[in-house]
Amino acid sequence: MRRSLAPSQIAKRRRSEPEEEKKKEKRFYSPDIYRSSFREPLQLLSNNEDIVESVKSSSSHPDSASTCHERFIKQILSKPFKIPLPNYKGGFLQGRGLGIRRQLLRKPLHDPFEEDALVLFSPPDISTHEVLKMEKSQIPVHVVVDPVLSKVLRPHQREGVKFLYDCVTGERVKGTHGCIMADEMGLGKTLQCITLIWTLLKQGPQIKPIIDKAVVVSPSSLVKNWEKEVSKWLSHRVQTLAIDSGSKDEIDRKLEQFMNDRGRRVFTPILFISYETFRLHSTVLHKGKIGLIICDEGHRLKNCENQTYSALSKVSCERRVLLSGTPIQNDLLEYFSLIHFVNTGMLGNAAEFKKKFELPILRGRDSGASDKQKAAGEEKLRELLSLVNRCIIRRTSDILSKYLPVKTELIICCPLTSIQRQLYNAYVRKQDFPGKSGNGLSARGLSAITQLKKLCNHPSLIYEDCVSKDDACREMLDLFPSTFSGKVVQPELSGKLMLVDYLLAMIRSTTDDKIVLVSNYTQTLDLCEKLCRSRRYLFVRLDGSMTIKKRAKVVDKFNNPTSPEFIFMLSSKAGGCGLNLIGANRLVMFDPDWNPANDEQAMARIWRDGQKKPCFIYRLLATGTIEEKIFQRQAHKKALSSCVVDQEEDVARHFSRDQLRNLFSEIGDDVMASTTHQSLKCARCVNSIQVRPPPADADCNSDLSDWFHCYKTKDIADPLLRQIWKQSGATFAFSQISHEEQRLTV
Repeated sequence: MRRSLAPSQIAKRRRSEPEEEKKKEKRFYSPDIYRSSFREPLQLLSNNEDIVESVKSSSSHPDSASTCHERFIKQILSKPFKIPLPNYKGGFLQGRGLGIRRQLLRKPLHDPFEEDALVLFSPPDISTHEVLKMEKSQIPVHVVVDPVLSKVLRPHQREGVKFLYDCVTGERVKGTHGCIMADEMGLGKTLQCITLIWTLLKQGPQIKPIIDKAVVVSPSSLVKNWEKEVSKWLSHRVQTLAIDSGSKDEIDRKLEQFMNDRGRRVFTPILFISYETFRLHSTVLHKGKIGLIICDEGHRLKNCENQTYSALSKVSCERRVLLSGTPIQNDLLEYFSLIHFVNTGMLGNAAEFKKKFELPILRGRDSGASDKQKAAGEEKLRELLSLVNRCIIRRTSDILSKYLPVKTELIICCPLTSIQRQLYNAYVRKQDFPGKSGNGLSARGLSAITQLKKLCNHPSLIYEDCVSKDDACREMLDLFPSTFSGKVVQPELSGKLMLVDYLLAMIRSTTDDKIVLVSNYTQTLDLCEKLCRSRRYLFVRLDGSMTIKKRAKVVDKFNNPTSPEFIFMLSSKAGGCGLNLIGANRLVMFDPDWNPANDEQAMARIWRDGQKKPCFIYRLLATGTIEEKIFQRQAHKKALSSCVVDQEEDVARHFSRDQLRNLFSEIGDDVMASTTHQSLKCARCVNSIQVRPPPADADCNSDLSDWFHCYKTKDIADPLLRQIWKQSGATFAFSQISHEEQRLTV
């Protein structure tokens, strides 16, 4: 519009010009010039009284009847249009000029100055002069997390979301867009990733979304859990696609539809899929680009040569997030595989990494290393940390002490019964273990290790093998008592099962607590099931034979406080990760695994968000057996993880690799209370008495040398275990708590 036509300018001229000029100006700019000379404009219809009066007056003047009639018709037809909507008060165009494109203001999706707003990106300070020179469409805006999510995020989760955003957008490390979230179990990695996905799908510094679709790859048992979490936090704001079953053609059709859906209005922008399904249908997922890929339980990608790793690496996606509470499980080469997946080339190739970092660090960590080797190992460790710290975030579970009840963890050494010890020594003598001569373990040797581990649980677990194998093993049948029966459970034949039997009876009779029993072997769960039936304990069981759909129903039913089930039996191989079993507050880890991550995952099932009761974790080890040596190997691996992932400088070097290789030895009658405690060379214990307490700041993540060392009943922290300690025959226990005092659960 011309400035001279502005209302303010017209008013100004009216005050200064003569009246005639005003009339002339008014006529010149009046709409009358657009009126037709052949047709009068329609007039508003008068009220009914005026119409009636005009009709009466026309009747007294016959000559004007025709004129009045026409006037009356015009008044009827000139009724203004009215929008046929009740209580309509005008649309969004009311008061606007049609045909004029308004200049849109660039502003963030959410208010960055609102209280508790989580701002992931703040535009740089730009002077007014620079703004005038910039293209209006290029001015960046704030990226702010949706208040629906930011209001429920805890402080460490807000920090985690900010870290994830900076990494995937390349702000943290230029040229890379991947990262590893190595938070321990229970810290809310799922919620942080949902916040990241939702933010990237809806906004960016240039107003438009940064990504158009995201893929979450997880174990098959967690696919539906991810879908439930998105529905829980985002309600119906976003559509998701979860694929955990179906025929090959059906899955291919769904994946093709997902990959072909592009643009700002993708109908299902989030895909949840299992590792196995991703590998089998990877050809479809390789056809297009993906904005973001998240790998839950990412330690499954520890081997860069397997098919799953290869299928995921070939995806056209530069933004990669890997979630793992245990990024180091066995060795540093597995750690390299994870870093290489999210940021390819950051540490070179595998051979270069092994030569430059892995070998010097491992030599320096060995208890027999020289001062020179230790110094070289520390130097390489610092160099490695300086590279990877920029793309990895790690928080331990001690953060949860602010929100969860106290957790008491006990590692209990249970002596073998007389029959177990005889069978154990006979098995060690009769088997030819190649590992004894230092040439490595054969398949036969590995099988024998499994049998020894089962024997530590109960003699009945090896009875069938003794019957079916060679003559050397059949001779062991004579060691079984005459009253032995494989059909009836006999807890008194096993030191560990006897303690569990006592513990279950005490919990059932004195509390309303529920308990989780975890084992690596389904045969052990079969034995526990027989025990529960004989004692009339109600239980549920989850192992590899249960379908994915049924697992969620079983877990939900057990977590219901009104449900009568007392025991939840869990196979650590089938469901150790991702399950939330807060309905129970006690957990028994029946046997150790070579991989400490498996045990850590299983033990984290009950001490999680939502837990209201104090928790007790019981880890059982057969005294002086291969189980203690497996546990010592776990300690060695956890020490390596602590110095690389947790960056602890003072990690104790208690076990050499040569000691850990010596797995097989007979058990004498004078076996000590705990070979693990002896290996610590503890200076706080004298003559089986702890004379000095552990450091005040020690917790469950501390080294075993900083735990409580319990020999007698009075040393046991758990009141229920204290009552059965003497009867169970347990010889020793490590004990520690998560934090000093119990706080209210938020």
